[in-house]
Amino acid sequence: MSDPASSPRSLAEALRARDDASLAVLLRARPDLITPVPTDLTQLATRAGTRASVVRALERLDRFALQTAEALAVAADPAPYAELLALMAGDEGDPAVEGALPRAVALLREQALVWGDDDRLRLVRTARELLTPSPQHPSPTGLGPTVREATAGMSPGRIQEIVTAAGLPSTHDAVSAVTSLTDLFTDRRRMAALLAGAPADSLDVLTRLVWGPPYGQVTADPAPRLRWLLDRGLLLPTAPGTVVLPREVALHLRGGHAHRATEPLPPAVEAAATHRPQVVDATAAGQAYTALATIEELLKDWHEGGPAVLRAGGLSVRDLKRTAVALDVAEPVAAFWVELAYAAGLIAADGEADERYAATPAYDEWLEHSPDLRWARLAAAWLAATRTSGLIGGRDAKDRTLSALGPGLDRSAAPEVRHRVLTLLAALPEGAAPSAESVLARLRWERPLRGPQKDDDLRGQLARWTLAEAEMLGVTGRGALSAHGRALLGAPEARPHRPEEHPEGPGDKLPVHHRPTPAPAPLSPPEQAAAAATAARLLAPLLPAPLDHVLLQADLTAVAPGPLERPLADMLGVLADVESKGGATVYRFTPGSVRRALDAGQSASDLHAFLSAHSRTPVPQPLTYLIDDVARRHGHLRVGAASAYVRCDDDAMLNEILADKRAAGLRLRCLAPTVLAAQADPAALLDGLRAMGFAPAAESAEGDVLITRALAHRTPPRTAPEPVPDGPPVPDPTLLSAAIRAIRAGDMAATTPHRQPPPAGGELPRTSSAETLATMQAAVLTGDALWIGYVNAEGAASQRVIAPVRVEGGFVTAYDHTADEVRTYPLHRITGVAELADD
Repeated sequence: MSDPASSPRSLAEALRARDDASLAVLLRARPDLITPVPTDLTQLATRAGTRASVVRALERLDRFALQTAEALAVAADPAPYAELLALMAGDEGDPAVEGALPRAVALLREQALVWGDDDRLRLVRTARELLTPSPQHPSPTGLGPTVREATAGMSPGRIQEIVTAAGLPSTHDAVSAVTSLTDLFTDRRRMAALLAGAPADSLDVLTRLVWGPPYGQVTADPAPRLRWLLDRGLLLPTAPGTVVLPREVALHLRGGHAHRATEPLPPAVEAAATHRPQVVDATAAGQAYTALATIEELLKDWHEGGPAVLRAGGLSVRDLKRTAVALDVAEPVAAFWVELAYAAGLIAADGEADERYAATPAYDEWLEHSPDLRWARLAAAWLAATRTSGLIGGRDAKDRTLSALGPGLDRSAAPEVRHRVLTLLAALPEGAAPSAESVLARLRWERPLRGPQKDDDLRGQLARWTLAEAEMLGVTGRGALSAHGRALLGAPEARPHRPEEHPEGPGDKLPVHHRPTPAPAPLSPPEQAAAAATAARLLAPLLPAPLDHVLLQADLTAVAPGPLERPLADMLGVLADVESKGGATVYRFTPGSVRRALDAGQSASDLHAFLSAHSRTPVPQPLTYLIDDVARRHGHLRVGAASAYVRCDDDAMLNEILADKRAAGLRLRCLAPTVLAAQADPAALLDGLRAMGFAPAAESAEGDVLITRALAHRTPPRTAPEPVPDGPPVPDPTLLSAAIRAIRAGDMAATTPHRQPPPAGGELPRTSSAETLATMQAAVLTGDALWIGYVNAEGAASQRVIAPVRVEGGFVTAYDHTADEVRTYPLHRITGVAELADD
């Protein structure tokens, strides 16, 4: 039992008794407390008790710690530890609760939500106001007001009637009568005797109210079962027609429990299936390769300029559908890939008057890297992104549709949830795939929703999306975290796989401990870069090596049995059309695709040589004939700019064109036996003639054939979107150390006794320039510390504790305890000075 005189009398005193390490833990857990840095510990305690800060701290408690705070809110103030334990464990006790409660109390103390010794535990006032039961804000415990609170407005005569009906002796005043009634309701033996004589239907009423809500409605003439309860104070009126079950009565009926179900231990993350780690890593690597191919296909589709930017920002529904068709995926999946490319800085708006989305210069740099490094960049961007593609298609607060790449998709909790879900997966044995429901149950325990539970809470949605997105991206394979996914979190590399330890089978269940898994501290940027590099190194040997050949077939197709080297893939993408994708890609050669290659400057001999060099099978004769036939006709017609003209040495072909009804829209006329003029522009004329089955070529003003290549449209240099922070950032050790020094120094200035007492209000006394100079010079000789008021160049006033070293030229050089360094101050900016007491 501690001495009440030695117990802290306020939160500020409790903080003052902490060491620097304990203060650092508090400021890391609640970084809003040092934004900006408080001047002293009193201001820190005041800020820790503000409503916004307390609400933020409560929302970050796990379920058991929050239940502990809720129990303290319905306990006495202050409450001894034994009373808190009784509320949490009940009359019969609970070993699990008894073992976990010290940790919960320590956590609440650590975060400055509870202060005081174990025999005088106090919940900070704001937290008590938030968690104490009231008609407007029911407590999660389901408890109502105490007898004293419920009878506050009741007449003394009515209180005496209740005391008499309950079998208690009458008292001389209402206060002692309420005390006597409270003692009865908290005495288990006497309460059991009182309820033993209650009618059965009256007990049914109590049973309906016992776990909350504790309020009920009654008529002006209550039924006998209610009258029996009202007469004995087991129900107390709170307003006309409303009664409440007193807290003491409810606790007796509950067996002392503040909560219906106390959850001292987190639910286990259960493994729904186990796979060999090699299978998991290979599956994840396959998904990673597919992710890279999908991003490249998306950017290739937007090569010459992507969809237009909506006026309000983002993609239109039509453009998202078109992109989904081009990628051959569902629209939500297409939205994920689009958002991922945007988060990685690979696409952006071009900023033109007719604004469109396009690849950024960073995309070209990204393509130059090896596949493993490209995947690591995508995975790192996904892990840190606050933009949430799962919201696309929903509605915002103003009932507007949320569009891909549009505003309103940032959710600051997304990175934390993604990291936590993957951390839970990393805590399982290698190759174990968890059940989604067990992951969601664990997250709900770690961050319970305050108020009614909802199936569609944001954290639950983010967790579901994380599991699906991690599989698509190749962070997981078959639902289990891969080796490179584990490395992405900064976790230690897994030991070498031992297949005999991991039997393959979807029905195998793995035992998982119930001990809480501590969330790892956020990685610093250098640590994130190192983790991504390690993940890339582990992934590299699992990705398929690019091939330098294809298999040509007689049906004018080419089969690529795996990923192709980039020059081969680029050239083949021009010469042929992709017919199907999968483990092997099938390309089909058509007259249009061959003409596309000829338009890009290739000759028939170039194409023959290319196919011969890169085919493992002989070049089929039909393909040779196709190339030669298209090349023979290619450029036989020449189109140039007059408005536009067509010239050809074969006047019979020109006559054929003029006679064709499909040429009517081109409005052609014959200028000479070998020249036709058109009122259409050259591009429209080329398209029109090609639609008629001809193979014209464009020519320059000098008569040379123009080589046409699709121009790659790029945006100006763009940076990837910055994640939206979830509150103030966690301070780094340097900032923490500096902040604690400043708070300690300011607190010393505010609390150290002074030889000359300051005036009322505790403000620093004003001193003249001569007095300030004399005090400074004396302190230099004696080595004493001084308390000064100082106004900087921006006009901001502060109080500091300094030890003067030298005074000259209108400046004082002193050791500043606040900054923990030697500084120089102009004397004219020092507004006042006082000597500190010797002790």
